Amino acid sequence: MKKNNKGKGKVIRTSIYLVILIIGLCFLCIPLFKDLKFGLDLQGGFEILYRVESIDGEEMTRDKVMATYRTLSKRIDSLGVLEPEITVEGNDQIRVKLAGVTNTEEAREQLSTVATLSFRDTNDNLLMSSDVLEAGGARVTQDSSGNPAVLLSVKDQDEFYKVTNKVKDYSQNMIVIWLDYDEAVDSYASEGSLCGTDESNCLSAATVSQGFASDVIIQGDFTEDEVENLVDLINSGSLPSKLTEISSQTVGASFGDSTLQTTFIAGVIGVVLIILFLLFIYHFSGFISAVSVLIYTFLVFLVFWLVGGVLTLPGIAALILGIGMAVDSNVITFARIRDELYKGKSLPMAFKEGTKSSFSAIVDSNLTTLLVAIIMFILGESTIKGFATMLIITVVITMITMVGLTRWLLKLFVKTNYFNDKTRLFINVKKEDIPDVSKNEKVKVVPLKNVNFFKYTKPFIALSVIILVLGVVMFCVRGANLAIEYQSGTDITIISDEKLTEKKLSSDLESLNFEKEDITMSNNEVVIRVSDVLDGDQVDNVTHYFEDKYDAQINIGVVSNIVQQELVKNAIISVLLALVGIIVYISVRFKFSYALGGVVSLFHDVLIIFALFSIFHLEISTMFVAAILAIIGYSINDTIVTFDRIREKLSEMDEKKIKKETVWEVTNRAICETFVRSLHTFITTLIPIIVLLLIGSREIVIFNLAMLFGLVVGVYSSIYIAAVIFATCEAREVSRPRKRKVIYTDEYEEKPIKGINC
Repeated sequence: MKKNNKGKGKVIRTSIYLVILIIGLCFLCIPLFKDLKFGLDLQGGFEILYRVESIDGEEMTRDKVMATYRTLSKRIDSLGVLEPEITVEGNDQIRVKLAGVTNTEEAREQLSTVATLSFRDTNDNLLMSSDVLEAGGARVTQDSSGNPAVLLSVKDQDEFYKVTNKVKDYSQNMIVIWLDYDEAVDSYASEGSLCGTDESNCLSAATVSQGFASDVIIQGDFTEDEVENLVDLINSGSLPSKLTEISSQTVGASFGDSTLQTTFIAGVIGVVLIILFLLFIYHFSGFISAVSVLIYTFLVFLVFWLVGGVLTLPGIAALILGIGMAVDSNVITFARIRDELYKGKSLPMAFKEGTKSSFSAIVDSNLTTLLVAIIMFILGESTIKGFATMLIITVVITMITMVGLTRWLLKLFVKTNYFNDKTRLFINVKKEDIPDVSKNEKVKVVPLKNVNFFKYTKPFIALSVIILVLGVVMFCVRGANLAIEYQSGTDITIISDEKLTEKKLSSDLESLNFEKEDITMSNNEVVIRVSDVLDGDQVDNVTHYFEDKYDAQINIGVVSNIVQQELVKNAIISVLLALVGIIVYISVRFKFSYALGGVVSLFHDVLIIFALFSIFHLEISTMFVAAILAIIGYSINDTIVTFDRIREKLSEMDEKKIKKETVWEVTNRAICETFVRSLHTFITTLIPIIVLLLIGSREIVIFNLAMLFGLVVGVYSSIYIAAVIFATCEAREVSRPRKRKVIYTDEYEEKPIKGINC
């Protein structure tokens, strides 16, 4: 009794420490969340995708594209954007994201103007233009002392000699090199000391001591990085290239703030509901899991902040989804501990065996999700890449907190021995349900003891066939409802307190000389789709037109045919590579029959989701593709847990005694034993999705609907597609006559023959 009181005191003290830790983390999360960088969809701004093209027929090399990248970076500095995102995509595209920018006209004009290089004297008089240089002819070299320097390849040597020969006799014999010189702002008198820094358009001021009629070297006290930067900037100003806008997106600041607020509230509610569910189902173990969930959330934000990630709406969706899926690691462990208790083992032994047997299923399920996330990151464009980044982080943090931390905390409490006779309080297992093995009591609780899941195979397959047929019919009748990024054109979102009608808006489009394709109205928000790919001036005109007429917030997204074709290609490749990767992984970790069942199940899930979107005529967007990939990760996660239990049961049996009927019985028993766990995982993943659907932002409705469909379909496809195909293949294999093994040996045994040798 004394020992038990000691254990009770330790439990109470440790629990209090954990509560204090939770409160501390909540307070730490607030400033950390505020310090995160938010994307356009959460704070408004301007995004534009350029194709870098040559105007002289020369090939656009990587060096030339990077030189243009440098120029854009310098121009963005002049716009005063604190944390711009500039990324080179593919071989000839540059994406620019300017969060918080409100004057999109100025930003677009500043960015798209061709870089201009000029040579001036110290009084700012123009001496030469970039025409005197070879296009992209600046290179890194060394001066006579071996220090880094810039070599300029001169094309018009006569003009260059004429100018340098004149400048050498000036009292201030210097040539000042400017990029995008603005006579209303720039002057050497005020910016001379800033030459070569990010604070000035002045690139360099070189002293001229003689006339030059050949290539020249700019030398000075340069570092290697400074020389490389100067070379890029000079080349960008002398390159025969142009920037062609191929897509853009404008998001109003108030629109972004509203989105952030509603999504944040939805996320908090989702996490709270998950925690309440864990407490209700698993009692004290659920409390430990809740602690891990909060630490997990804090660490995800911390890592995301440390890597300089930009938090977007898809990123938040991935985080909330990740919480639901991360809890699965605990659910698997808790289910195994319960199984061991139901076998009559003590709590310490049940904990030891349960955590050990659950580890392989957790690792396999998380690694397959990680595989899908990596494929998304490599092939996805900005939105999907952001989703994938958060998903990768959540998987890694899951293994650290939801596996390592939860187990360590549980072990801490198990070792107190306080819960040895309080299993219901610890993990919601009644003491009377645990058999006393010393009295030869048999197992009392067998999950779904008399349920034969395969009895319902035909109805579920019939349901899938009906959905697929209806989907094909509706697709043939109405076609797919493709988002703007998959068919090119322009989406105009109008948010106004004024009552808007389709008739009014159709008239507006006629006035603007646009032909409408579709108008979707929802409360005070209207989305108009036109087939025209608007250029910068047209975007500005449309924005001003609707702002002035309806006092509205306007968000415009433009996608060209170039981007549309690339997105479609990447979407198809992403899904196919995810499936191939999963086939290879499962074949190596399990065997091919498991992989076949798993991948056919995934194909089934993807096709069913497409069919449901076709039936309800829902929009297929990049977020839909992200959801498909997430469902692939989730569905295979669920399937692998079942496969792991099947493999375990079959490995315990004598291979020679396994018959056709045995395979089906073992598979059904494995499903029965993992079904409750699958149901709990389904609920914890479903909770945040339902909350996001009810009060989350409109921008992720498509994502959440696809996830909702995928979750429901994934639960039954793991049983009636994946497990059925596996059992069918295995049953057929064990039914085949086994080949007798022929053993060859160098030793000869004499055959006994009566009357001769015996």
